Amino acid sequence: MTKEIRDDLKYTDAHEWLKIIDNTAIIGITDYAQSELTDIVFAELPEVGKELIKGDELCVVESVKSVSEIYAPISGKVVRINEKLEDTPEMINESPYDDGWLVELEIKNKRELEDLLDAGSYKKRI
Repeated sequence: MTKEIRDDLKYTDAHEWLKIIDNTAIIGITDYAQSELTDIVFAELPEVGKELIKGDELCVVESVKSVSEIYAPISGKVVRINEKLEDTPEMINESPYDDGWLVELEIKNKRELEDLLDAGSYKKRI
């Protein structure tokens, strides 16, 4: 089954996606990642205001088969979290690119965006 990969997003080797809007990045896990995790039952998100450096633990996603740490693909400050995931973490499975986003970061270093993959490069990785 083909996994959805959207052309308007940036990706990481670790299967996160980023939607860049001005100086913020909305971050989630890809359709491929959610399918590999299977049924997600819990998401532990960071506090709003937390400063992250690229590579820091961003959040933890727990599924019926594993617990996975999600790492910050870029440096920035958490300006918003998807509070709906507290009650309905399965939205990550059902709608990984829309309702199942994880956090929104204020971008600290735009140059880090150059390390991200475009849709075509990400397709080749999976």
